[in-house]
Amino acid sequence: MRADARRNYDRLLAAARDAFGEHGVDASLDDIAKRAGVGPGTLYRHFPTREALLAETYRSEVEARARQAEELAGTLPAEEALVRWLQLQVRDIKSTHGLGSAVKTMLGADSEPLDFCRETLREAVRTLLTPAQEAGIIRSDVEAADVLRLVHGVATAAESAPEQADKLLSIVIDGLRPPRRG
Repeated sequence: MRADARRNYDRLLAAARDAFGEHGVDASLDDIAKRAGVGPGTLYRHFPTREALLAETYRSEVEARARQAEELAGTLPAEEALVRWLQLQVRDIKSTHGLGSAVKTMLGADSEPLDFCRETLREAVRTLLTPAQEAGIIRSDVEAADVLRLVHGVATAAESAPEQADKLLSIVIDGLRPPRRG
């Protein structure tokens, strides 16, 4: 991709992320093009359908979350890295107003983009989960998919009670820890 085309592509994704976050998945495509500073033709050259734009926006969000996991794993102690990432995950899910669910509905649960996103997120969690389990901080029977389901549940519940998000996540994190002996 030429440099100018790459810049337009990146600006479109950033504008789509903001628009979908503000207005949900029905955000105006014309508004997204305007926000990106490009014409509708440029938008449609890169993303011929709303579904294509949604899928790529979600994919780029997932890739950013995976990078966060790697950065946190490399800079923080195991438990702190996992907790911080889970907090970011809840915040990001809430801020995208159901983007992942909408993409799943539009594309189908077994589509290639969703398979990629699901495995990328699971690998991100494993990056954080495995060291915490090896340190005995997190239960050994917890799997990455379990963690993702739990954090998604917290984010979903927090949509109707945002003030409860931290409390709910804290309860989940406590449940991930091994039972106390004695």
